[in-house]
Amino acid sequence: MSREQLVQVVLPGIVEPEGLEIREAPVPEPGPGQVLIAVEATGVSFAEQQMRRGRYYDQPAFPFVPGYDLVGRALRTGPGVDPGLTGRRLAALVKVGGWASHVLVDARDTVEVPDGISPAQAETVVVNGITAWQMLHRKAHVRSGQTVLVHGAGGGVGSVLAQLATAAGAKVIGTASPRHHDQLRALGAVPLDYRTGDVPAQVRRLAPGGVDAVFDHLGGRSVVDSWHLLAPGGTLVAYGSASTRDDTGSKQWPVLKILARTWTWNALPNRRRATFYNIWAGHALAKDRFRARLRADLTEVFAAVRSGGITPGIATRLPLTEAAAALRLAESGTATGKIILVP
Repeated sequence: MSREQLVQVVLPGIVEPEGLEIREAPVPEPGPGQVLIAVEATGVSFAEQQMRRGRYYDQPAFPFVPGYDLVGRALRTGPGVDPGLTGRRLAALVKVGGWASHVLVDARDTVEVPDGISPAQAETVVVNGITAWQMLHRKAHVRSGQTVLVHGAGGGVGSVLAQLATAAGAKVIGTASPRHHDQLRALGAVPLDYRTGDVPAQVRRLAPGGVDAVFDHLGGRSVVDSWHLLAPGGTLVAYGSASTRDDTGSKQWPVLKILARTWTWNALPNRRRATFYNIWAGHALAKDRFRARLRADLTEVFAAVRSGGITPGIATRLPLTEAAAALRLAESGTATGKIILVP
């Protein structure tokens, strides 16, 4: 074991943000195939907000270290890993474990961050960028001239989706709170205030024939409305159940309902299609294919950041030891951009 200190944020159970615990331990050494990453930036996503409530559908048992993704320098490599990786800036999607000063990661699960992108900029587009890219290009196959509806277009995934869809030549209709409307207009998107009026009716006025794709993170009734807004040949991509974040009961049931609806709709004799997007699909059964796809897609996202096609939105940077304040801020809904934790 190393003399360096490992600092981790631990979620001990269903607690308020202030119930997060800071723990220290010796830094572990990488094993075969592993790389030890000195974390430079990790972030707060919607997943951690759900996990704190015990509402994320496949979260591990308490206690555990949250943190969906990370960016940092390779500090040491284990047996079987190219030692030339040491010193390189890497990004990794980990689902849990990212809220720490040092993280052991399988070297095959890392993606190198190109020069010219800061750790915080890269962090904003790891989970959010992969999600947006794969839904847009691998699920909905959005093309120039199409019209898409992005729910939560001011949020982490939604804002990247709006930028990527615009870059692809699509017309974007985005639901968002008013403070994001100027930003969306600057992209060429049409903003809608989801808190006022009948959103489906507003969308139909803008796209009388329906939209070619809907990206829905809300779940619940919104998924049904989204399906009925599709044009012939359109695709609904559901990727969450944010509307049930504060519910009680089974954490799997909201997702299972969405899956049941997509299966039912796809069985109907129509030209529309529905799918539920899971960023981890294929990870267990086709790891090599999963890794290759993740590396290819995140590389495309980083290239878009470098070219200006994506502007990373950073709300604030806080020390890792202030994770409780960061989570509280994220849950307030007042932050614009990603909240970055810096060990």
